[in-house]
Amino acid sequence: MMEGEGKVPEEETKQKGRFQRICVFCGSRPGYKSAFGDAALELGKLLVEKKIDLVYGGGRLGLMGLISETVLTGGGHVLGVIPKALLHHEISGETFGEVKTVANMHERKSIMAKHADAFIALPGGYGTMEELLEVIAWSQLGIHDKPGVEEGFIDDSARHIVVIGDTSEELIKKMEEYVPVHPKVAPKQSWAEDQFLGPTENGELRS
Repeated sequence: MMEGEGKVPEEETKQKGRFQRICVFCGSRPGYKSAFGDAALELGKLLVEKKIDLVYGGGRLGLMGLISETVLTGGGHVLGVIPKALLHHEISGETFGEVKTVANMHERKSIMAKHADAFIALPGGYGTMEELLEVIAWSQLGIHDKPGVEEGFIDDSARHIVVIGDTSEELIKKMEEYVPVHPKVAPKQSWAEDQFLGPTENGELRS
Protein backbone atom coordinates (compact mmCIF):
# COMPACT_ATOMS: atom_id res chain seq x y z
CA MET A 1 0.00 0.00 0.00
CA MET A 2 1.35 3.40 -0.96
CA GLU A 3 1.89 5.96 1.78
CA GLY A 4 -1.34 7.73 2.57
CA GLU A 5 -3.44 5.28 0.56
CA GLY A 6 -6.69 4.26 2.19
CA LYS A 7 -6.41 6.86 4.91
CA VAL A 8 -9.42 9.01 5.68
CA PRO A 9 -8.58 12.73 5.73
CA GLU A 10 -8.36 14.02 9.28
CA GLU A 11 -11.11 16.60 8.77
CA GLU A 12 -13.53 13.86 7.68
CA THR A 13 -12.95 11.90 10.85
CA LYS A 14 -14.01 14.75 13.08
CA GLN A 15 -17.41 14.32 14.67
CA LYS A 16 -20.10 16.31 12.94
CA GLY A 17 -21.11 19.31 15.00
CA ARG A 18 -24.58 20.02 16.33
CA PHE A 19 -25.29 22.85 13.89
CA GLN A 20 -25.42 22.82 10.10
CA ARG A 21 -26.61 26.42 9.70
CA ILE A 22 -26.48 29.37 12.10
CA CYS A 23 -28.38 32.61 11.63
CA VAL A 24 -26.33 35.69 12.51
CA PHE A 25 -28.07 38.98 13.24
CA CYS A 26 -25.78 41.99 12.83
CA GLY A 27 -25.54 45.55 11.62
CA SER A 28 -25.51 46.79 8.04
CA ARG A 29 -22.96 49.36 9.22
CA PRO A 30 -19.44 48.67 10.53
CA GLY A 31 -19.80 50.75 13.70
CA TYR A 32 -17.12 53.03 15.11
CA LYS A 33 -14.97 50.41 16.85
CA SER A 34 -12.64 48.06 15.02
CA ALA A 35 -13.56 45.38 17.58
CA PHE A 36 -16.96 45.03 15.90
CA GLY A 37 -15.42 44.09 12.57
CA ASP A 38 -12.89 41.85 14.28
CA ALA A 39 -15.73 39.95 15.95
CA ALA A 40 -17.52 39.44 12.61
CA LEU A 41 -14.34 38.16 10.97
CA GLU A 42 -13.56 35.87 13.91
CA LEU A 43 -17.03 34.36 13.87
CA GLY A 44 -16.99 33.94 10.09
CA LYS A 45 -13.69 32.07 10.22
CA LEU A 46 -14.96 29.85 13.04
CA LEU A 47 -18.09 28.96 11.06
CA VAL A 48 -15.88 27.94 8.14
CA GLU A 49 -13.62 25.91 10.42
CA LYS A 50 -16.61 24.08 11.90
CA LYS A 51 -18.28 23.69 8.48
CA ILE A 52 -21.36 25.62 9.60
CA ASP A 53 -23.25 27.51 6.89
CA LEU A 54 -24.44 31.08 7.37
CA VAL A 55 -27.96 32.51 7.28
CA TYR A 56 -28.09 36.30 7.60
CA GLY A 57 -29.95 39.44 6.60
CA GLY A 58 -28.66 39.58 3.03
CA GLY A 59 -26.83 42.91 3.11
CA ARG A 60 -23.41 43.49 1.57
CA LEU A 61 -22.50 46.45 3.77
CA GLY A 62 -21.14 46.70 7.31
CA LEU A 63 -20.81 43.64 9.54
CA MET A 64 -23.23 41.75 7.31
CA GLY A 65 -20.83 42.08 4.40
CA LEU A 66 -17.80 41.13 6.48
CA ILE A 67 -19.17 37.89 7.86
CA SER A 68 -20.89 36.79 4.64
CA GLU A 69 -17.77 37.38 2.54
CA THR A 70 -15.62 35.54 5.11
CA VAL A 71 -17.86 32.46 5.14
CA LEU A 72 -18.31 32.38 1.36
CA THR A 73 -14.59 32.85 0.67
CA GLY A 74 -13.85 30.05 3.13
CA GLY A 75 -16.05 27.63 1.21
CA GLY A 76 -19.22 27.80 3.31
CA HIS A 77 -22.74 28.27 1.99
CA VAL A 78 -24.29 31.69 2.57
CA LEU A 79 -28.02 32.39 2.47
CA GLY A 80 -29.03 36.04 2.69
CA VAL A 81 -32.67 36.99 3.19
CA ILE A 82 -33.63 40.57 2.44
CA PRO A 83 -36.89 42.47 1.94
CA LYS A 84 -37.37 43.93 -1.52
CA ALA A 85 -37.59 47.46 -0.10
CA LEU A 86 -34.05 47.21 1.36
CA LEU A 87 -32.29 45.92 -1.76
CA HIS A 88 -30.93 49.32 -2.79
CA HIS A 89 -30.19 50.37 0.79
CA GLU A 90 -28.23 47.32 2.03
CA ILE A 91 -26.83 45.86 -1.21
CA SER A 92 -24.32 47.72 -3.34
CA GLY A 93 -22.45 45.83 -6.04
CA GLU A 94 -21.84 42.08 -5.96
CA THR A 95 -23.62 40.06 -3.29
CA PHE A 96 -22.09 37.23 -1.27
CA GLY A 97 -23.72 33.85 -1.68
CA GLU A 98 -27.38 33.08 -2.30
CA VAL A 99 -29.80 35.97 -1.80
CA LYS A 100 -33.50 35.37 -1.28
CA THR A 101 -35.75 38.42 -1.72
CA VAL A 102 -38.91 38.50 0.40
CA ALA A 103 -41.90 40.79 0.70
CA ASN A 104 -41.45 42.24 4.18
CA MET A 105 -39.56 42.16 7.49
CA HIS A 106 -41.83 39.54 9.07
CA GLU A 107 -41.23 37.13 6.20
CA ARG A 108 -37.51 37.85 6.41
CA LYS A 109 -37.35 36.79 10.06
CA SER A 110 -39.55 33.76 9.48
CA ILE A 111 -37.42 32.49 6.57
CA MET A 112 -34.16 33.12 8.45
CA ALA A 113 -35.48 31.27 11.50
CA LYS A 114 -36.69 28.17 9.69
CA HIS A 115 -33.43 27.81 7.77
CA ALA A 116 -31.23 28.03 10.90
CA ASP A 117 -30.37 25.66 13.74
CA ALA A 118 -29.34 28.45 16.14
CA PHE A 119 -28.97 32.22 16.35
CA ILE A 120 -26.11 34.59 17.12
CA ALA A 121 -26.25 38.38 17.48
CA LEU A 122 -23.23 40.53 16.70
CA PRO A 123 -23.25 44.31 17.27
CA GLY A 124 -25.98 46.13 15.40
CA GLY A 125 -28.75 48.68 15.69
CA TYR A 126 -32.44 48.51 16.51
CA GLY A 127 -33.09 45.96 13.76
CA THR A 128 -30.54 43.55 15.22
CA MET A 129 -32.01 43.99 18.70
CA GLU A 130 -35.54 43.42 17.43
CA GLU A 131 -34.58 40.26 15.53
CA LEU A 132 -32.82 38.81 18.56
CA LEU A 133 -35.66 39.65 20.93
CA GLU A 134 -38.22 38.06 18.61
CA VAL A 135 -36.43 34.72 18.40
CA ILE A 136 -35.99 34.82 22.19
CA ALA A 137 -39.75 35.36 22.54
CA TRP A 138 -40.43 32.50 20.08
CA SER A 139 -38.29 30.23 22.21
CA GLN A 140 -40.09 31.26 25.39
CA LEU A 141 -43.47 30.69 23.73
CA GLY A 142 -42.41 27.25 22.53
CA ILE A 143 -42.38 28.00 18.79
CA HIS A 144 -38.80 26.70 18.61
CA ASP A 145 -36.18 25.26 20.97
CA LYS A 146 -33.08 26.57 19.24
CA PRO A 147 -30.30 28.24 21.27
CA GLY A 148 -30.34 31.84 21.24
CA VAL A 149 -34.61 39.60 35.05
CA GLU A 150 -35.51 40.46 38.27
CA GLU A 151 -38.77 42.39 37.83
CA GLY A 152 -41.11 39.40 37.52
CA PHE A 153 -41.63 39.45 33.75
CA ILE A 154 -39.16 36.66 32.88
CA ASP A 155 -39.03 33.29 34.66
CA ASP A 156 -35.66 32.27 36.06
CA SER A 157 -35.61 29.25 33.72
CA ALA A 158 -36.18 31.47 30.68
CA ARG A 159 -33.02 33.50 31.34
CA HIS A 160 -30.99 30.63 29.91
CA ILE A 161 -32.55 31.05 26.46
CA VAL A 162 -29.73 33.51 25.73
CA VAL A 163 -26.13 32.35 26.01
CA ILE A 164 -23.24 34.82 26.01
CA GLY A 165 -19.58 34.29 25.15
CA ASP A 166 -16.51 36.52 25.11
CA THR A 167 -15.17 34.80 21.99
CA SER A 168 -16.71 33.03 19.01
CA GLU A 169 -15.18 29.73 20.15
CA GLU A 170 -16.69 30.04 23.64
CA LEU A 171 -20.07 31.06 22.21
CA ILE A 172 -20.36 28.14 19.78
CA LYS A 173 -19.30 25.71 22.55
CA LYS A 174 -22.03 27.01 24.88
CA MET A 175 -24.59 26.79 22.08
CA GLU A 176 -23.66 23.21 21.33
CA GLU A 177 -24.18 22.38 25.01
CA TYR A 178 -27.48 24.27 25.20
CA VAL A 179 -30.50 22.37 26.48
CA PRO A 180 -33.83 24.23 26.81
CA VAL A 181 -35.07 24.11 30.40
CA HIS A 182 -37.79 26.77 30.34
CA PRO A 183 -41.47 25.75 30.27
CA LYS A 184 -43.13 26.41 26.92
CA VAL A 185 -46.21 28.63 26.86
CA ALA A 186 -47.71 26.30 24.26
CA PRO A 187 -46.51 23.12 22.52
CA LYS A 188 -44.53 23.61 19.32
CA GLN A 189 -47.18 21.82 17.24
CA SER A 190 -49.70 24.52 18.14
CA TRP A 191 -47.71 27.18 16.34
CA ALA A 192 -48.13 25.81 12.80
CA GLU A 193 -44.46 24.86 12.84
CA ASP A 194 -44.10 24.71 9.07
CA GLN A 195 -44.68 28.48 8.91
CA PHE A 196 -41.64 29.21 11.08
CA LEU A 197 -39.01 26.54 11.17
CA GLY A 198 -36.99 23.78 9.75
CA PRO A 199 -35.94 22.16 6.52
CA THR A 200 -38.07 19.49 4.91
CA GLU A 201 -37.79 15.85 5.99
CA ASN A 202 -35.20 15.12 3.30
CA GLY A 203 -33.03 18.00 4.48
CA GLU A 204 -33.88 20.48 1.71
CA LEU A 205 -34.50 24.11 2.54
CA ARG A 206 -38.04 25.36 2.27
CA SER A 207 -38.58 28.41 0.09
